[in-house]
Amino acid sequence: MSRVGKKPVVVPSGVTATIEGQTVKMKGPKGQLQFVVHDDVTVKLEQGAISVDPRFETNRARALWGTARAQIANLATGVSQGFEKKLEITGVGYRAAVQGKNLQLALGYSHDVVYPIPEGIAIVTPKPTEIVITGNDRQRVGQVAAEIRDFRPPEPYKGKGVKYANEFIFRKEGKKK
Repeated sequence: MSRVGKKPVVVPSGVTATIEGQTVKMKGPKGQLQFVVHDDVTVKLEQGAISVDPRFETNRARALWGTARAQIANLATGVSQGFEKKLEITGVGYRAAVQGKNLQLALGYSHDVVYPIPEGIAIVTPKPTEIVITGNDRQRVGQVAAEIRDFRPPEPYKGKGVKYANEFIFRKEGKKK
């Protein structure tokens, strides 16, 4: 039995939720999002909360039950508060700057890396070594953060590179004589 799936998703104040067939649509101050729930799961809107139940007693339906509930909860959080990921840049001469609709990254290569900022995502650089990615879709915010990190992932010897703000880099000892 899914412990996550059993809990109903409470629709926050200021957010309107509608269910049309298997599509859940939410509209709030941060924008509008929708999610198509799998056919093995039923979705109901009652008394300001969305409840999710498996349609059949199969392993697949039970697996998708908690997943669908988590996706719907992410919609509610996204349109009401939004999501944020912070990246930190470590290394001499490594820096980031937003120029127009592009993120300019100097990461020790012979050229600057130019990353075009996708629609629905806002990127801010409060310091040259800090990147803040915000948006209402949790998956897209995480994907953009992962793509930026992939330009220069942190290395274990000096810790240079782009890392998540809450990430711990396991450090290795260098060569011995």
